[in-house]
Amino acid sequence: MSGLKLRNGGGRPEVQAAHTRPVESQGSDAVRNGLALSGTLHWMFDRGLISVAEDCETILVSHNKVPGEVVGRLLAPEGKLVGPEDPRNAPHPENLRWHRENVFGRVLPGEQLPWD
Repeated sequence: MSGLKLRNGGGRPEVQAAHTRPVESQGSDAVRNGLALSGTLHWMFDRGLISVAEDCETILVSHNKVPGEVVGRLLAPEGKLVGPEDPRNAPHPENLRWHRENVFGRVLPGEQLPWD
């Protein structure tokens, strides 16, 4: 989502595997049920602040919860996912739909966002 390729001091990628549909909600650990995200974007995805549109490439942002300057710093300027080299590893549309319908836009009770 960011387009950044972050590496630590040892040259290893700084990336996390984010489930689009969590295992506790009948999701799997399959590659197609995940996105490779930075730690911050993983946190935002899990809290429903960002998601992926029906076209499976446009990044959705909950603009009433995420200020524009945060979006500008964290997401790729064109607002599209950076897809895998092998399209067979792309996120499955059904898992992305599940995330949009069950996670995107929700507010967790008592949780304060860091930019509030």
